[in-house]
Amino acid sequence: MTLAYVALGSNLENPIQQVQHAMLSLASIPRTQVLKTSSLYQTAPIGYAEDALALIPDFINAVVAVETALEPVALLAALLAIEHSAGRQRPYPNAPRVLDCDLLIYGNIELNSTQLTLPHPRMHERGFVLLPLFEIAPHLSLAKHGKIALLMNEHLLTGVKKLNA
Repeated sequence: MTLAYVALGSNLENPIQQVQHAMLSLASIPRTQVLKTSSLYQTAPIGYAEDALALIPDFINAVVAVETALEPVALLAALLAIEHSAGRQRPYPNAPRVLDCDLLIYGNIELNSTQLTLPHPRMHERGFVLLPLFEIAPHLSLAKHGKIALLMNEHLLTGVKKLNA
Protein backbone atom coordinates (compact mmCIF):
# COMPACT_ATOMS: atom_id res chain seq x y z
CA MET A 1 0.00 0.00 0.00
CA THR A 2 1.22 3.48 -0.92
CA LEU A 3 0.28 6.80 0.64
CA ALA A 4 -0.97 9.29 -1.93
CA TYR A 5 -2.51 12.75 -1.82
CA VAL A 6 -5.28 13.94 -4.13
CA ALA A 7 -6.43 17.54 -4.65
CA LEU A 8 -10.09 18.17 -5.42
CA GLY A 9 -11.59 21.34 -6.84
CA SER A 10 -14.81 22.64 -8.35
CA ASN A 11 -16.39 25.95 -9.26
CA LEU A 12 -19.49 24.86 -11.19
CA GLU A 13 -22.80 23.13 -10.41
CA ASN A 14 -22.78 23.37 -6.59
CA PRO A 15 -19.02 23.15 -5.96
CA ILE A 16 -19.31 22.20 -2.27
CA GLN A 17 -21.50 19.24 -3.16
CA GLN A 18 -19.20 18.27 -6.06
CA VAL A 19 -16.13 18.14 -3.81
CA GLN A 20 -17.95 16.31 -1.02
CA HIS A 21 -19.27 13.75 -3.51
CA ALA A 22 -15.76 13.31 -4.93
CA MET A 23 -14.47 12.59 -1.41
CA LEU A 24 -17.05 9.80 -1.14
CA SER A 25 -16.18 8.55 -4.62
CA LEU A 26 -12.51 8.22 -3.67
CA ALA A 27 -13.56 5.68 -1.04
CA SER A 28 -15.09 3.52 -3.77
CA ILE A 29 -11.86 3.18 -5.77
CA PRO A 30 -10.79 -0.49 -5.62
CA ARG A 31 -7.86 -1.34 -3.34
CA THR A 32 -7.87 2.23 -2.03
CA GLN A 33 -8.77 3.58 1.39
CA VAL A 34 -9.39 7.20 2.37
CA LEU A 35 -7.26 8.05 5.40
CA LYS A 36 -7.91 11.75 5.93
CA THR A 37 -9.78 14.62 4.33
CA SER A 38 -9.08 18.29 4.72
CA SER A 39 -11.62 20.98 5.36
CA LEU A 40 -13.12 22.72 2.36
CA TYR A 41 -11.48 25.94 1.21
CA GLN A 42 -13.01 28.69 -0.89
CA THR A 43 -10.55 30.11 -3.37
CA ALA A 44 -10.72 33.11 -5.65
CA PRO A 45 -9.97 32.15 -9.26
CA ILE A 46 -6.40 32.72 -10.44
CA GLY A 47 -4.79 32.62 -13.84
CA TYR A 48 -7.60 34.40 -15.67
CA ALA A 49 -7.59 37.76 -17.45
CA GLU A 50 -8.52 40.60 -15.10
CA ASP A 51 -11.71 41.41 -17.02
CA ALA A 52 -12.85 37.77 -16.82
CA LEU A 53 -12.41 37.38 -13.05
CA ALA A 54 -15.83 38.81 -12.22
CA LEU A 55 -17.43 36.14 -14.41
CA ILE A 56 -15.56 33.17 -12.90
CA PRO A 57 -17.10 31.71 -9.71
CA ASP A 58 -14.87 30.97 -6.72
CA PHE A 59 -13.50 27.44 -6.39
CA ILE A 60 -14.02 24.99 -3.57
CA ASN A 61 -10.85 23.00 -2.87
CA ALA A 62 -9.78 20.16 -0.59
CA VAL A 63 -7.05 17.53 -0.28
CA VAL A 64 -7.52 13.87 0.58
CA ALA A 65 -4.92 11.37 1.81
CA VAL A 66 -5.45 7.85 0.53
CA GLU A 67 -3.65 4.57 0.85
CA THR A 68 -3.73 2.53 -2.33
CA ALA A 69 -2.46 -0.67 -3.89
CA LEU A 70 -3.05 0.78 -7.36
CA GLU A 71 -0.11 1.89 -9.46
CA PRO A 72 0.04 5.67 -10.10
CA VAL A 73 -1.39 5.57 -13.63
CA ALA A 74 -4.22 3.27 -12.52
CA LEU A 75 -5.04 5.64 -9.65
CA LEU A 76 -4.99 8.56 -12.11
CA ALA A 77 -7.40 6.64 -14.37
CA ALA A 78 -9.76 6.17 -11.42
CA LEU A 79 -9.56 9.91 -10.64
CA LEU A 80 -10.31 10.80 -14.26
CA ALA A 81 -13.31 8.44 -14.18
CA ILE A 82 -14.63 10.30 -11.11
CA GLU A 83 -14.20 13.61 -12.98
CA HIS A 84 -15.95 12.18 -16.02
CA SER A 85 -18.88 10.86 -13.99
CA ALA A 86 -19.30 14.36 -12.51
CA GLY A 87 -19.52 15.81 -16.02
CA ARG A 88 -16.02 17.30 -16.34
CA GLN A 89 -15.28 18.83 -19.72
CA ARG A 90 -12.01 20.38 -20.87
CA PRO A 91 -12.87 23.06 -23.46
CA TYR A 92 -9.59 24.95 -22.82
CA PRO A 93 -6.77 24.91 -20.23
CA ASN A 94 -7.86 26.04 -16.76
CA ALA A 95 -11.50 26.31 -17.80
CA PRO A 96 -14.07 26.50 -15.01
CA ARG A 97 -14.87 22.95 -13.98
CA VAL A 98 -17.48 20.78 -12.38
CA LEU A 99 -14.71 18.70 -10.80
CA ASP A 100 -10.94 18.46 -10.90
CA CYS A 101 -9.08 15.55 -9.28
CA ASP A 102 -5.29 15.94 -9.29
CA LEU A 103 -2.86 13.29 -8.07
CA LEU A 104 -0.37 15.38 -6.10
CA ILE A 105 1.95 12.85 -4.50
CA TYR A 106 2.25 9.08 -4.80
CA GLY A 107 4.65 7.78 -2.14
CA ASN A 108 8.17 8.90 -2.98
CA ILE A 109 7.78 8.30 -6.69
CA GLU A 110 9.06 10.87 -9.15
CA LEU A 111 7.56 10.40 -12.59
CA ASN A 112 7.46 12.51 -15.72
CA SER A 113 5.44 11.00 -18.54
CA THR A 114 2.91 12.27 -21.06
CA GLN A 115 0.15 10.92 -18.78
CA LEU A 116 1.36 11.96 -15.35
CA THR A 117 3.96 14.05 -13.57
CA LEU A 118 4.71 13.25 -9.93
CA PRO A 119 4.94 15.02 -7.65
CA HIS A 120 2.47 17.48 -9.16
CA PRO A 121 4.70 20.09 -10.80
CA ARG A 122 2.89 23.25 -9.61
CA MET A 123 1.48 22.34 -6.21
CA HIS A 124 4.23 24.26 -4.38
CA GLU A 125 2.95 27.45 -6.09
CA ARG A 126 -0.70 27.00 -5.15
CA GLY A 127 -2.03 28.12 -1.81
CA PHE A 128 -5.32 26.33 -2.49
CA VAL A 129 -3.34 23.07 -2.51
CA LEU A 130 -0.74 23.83 0.16
CA LEU A 131 -3.19 24.96 2.85
CA PRO A 132 -5.46 21.88 2.82
CA LEU A 133 -2.41 19.63 2.36
CA PHE A 134 -0.77 21.25 5.39
CA GLU A 135 -3.97 20.70 7.37
CA ILE A 136 -3.83 16.91 6.91
CA ALA A 137 -0.05 16.42 6.59
CA PRO A 138 1.72 19.29 8.40
CA HIS A 139 5.15 17.63 8.45
CA LEU A 140 5.15 16.70 4.76
CA SER A 141 8.07 17.74 2.59
CA LEU A 142 7.78 18.17 -1.15
CA ALA A 143 10.56 16.79 -3.30
CA LYS A 144 12.86 19.60 -4.45
CA HIS A 145 10.87 22.22 -2.51
CA GLY A 146 11.08 21.32 1.18
CA LYS A 147 8.55 21.39 4.01
CA ILE A 148 5.12 22.64 3.08
CA ALA A 149 5.01 24.72 6.26
CA LEU A 150 7.91 26.77 4.87
CA LEU A 151 6.39 27.07 1.40
CA MET A 152 3.21 28.77 2.53
CA ASN A 153 3.34 32.53 2.48
CA GLU A 154 0.84 35.37 2.49
CA HIS A 155 1.05 35.78 -1.30
CA LEU A 156 0.11 32.14 -1.97
CA LEU A 157 -2.66 32.16 0.61
CA THR A 158 -4.32 35.38 -0.58
CA GLY A 159 -7.86 34.59 -1.65
CA VAL A 160 -7.94 31.19 0.13
CA LYS A 161 -10.49 30.93 2.96
CA LYS A 162 -11.30 27.89 5.09
CA LEU A 163 -15.02 27.16 5.18
CA ASN A 164 -16.70 26.28 8.45
CA ALA A 165 -18.59 23.04 8.02
